Amino acid sequence: MKKLLFLFVLLSSSVFAAGNVESVTLVKSTQSWDGSSLPAYPKEAPEISVLKITIPAHTTLPLHKHPIINAGYMVKGALKVVTDENKTLQLKAGDALIEVVDRWHYGVNEGDEVVEIVVFYAGTKESVYSIKK
Repeated sequence: MKKLLFLFVLLSSSVFAAGNVESVTLVKSTQSWDGSSLPAYPKEAPEISVLKITIPAHTTLPLHKHPIINAGYMVKGALKVVTDENKTLQLKAGDALIEVVDRWHYGVNEGDEVVEIVVFYAGTKESVYSIKK
């Protein structure tokens, strides 16, 4: 039994010692980037979706809103996000954000580079990601 325990401790310590594992919180909040409080999660069974969204250079997205909570991480490029209340957010590669929920907004890629953003949606099987105006 002592040999088995020793082997477990040895294997466990070597797994955690392999490499320099690091954890950095990129964004954490109860509010979206414009300061609005996030809504409560739905009572149905949750469904998490992760999407990689690519926006070509010199592209303006249509006015839209997200009915569910979502957060994103900018992989590359730069994106300006503007709400219908004219609140503006400038994002660049490496930025993370908690998106506005049920607020009309649009994004603009004013640069010469493609924008890549990974977006995490927290909804249900019936949830839609975006609604266009």
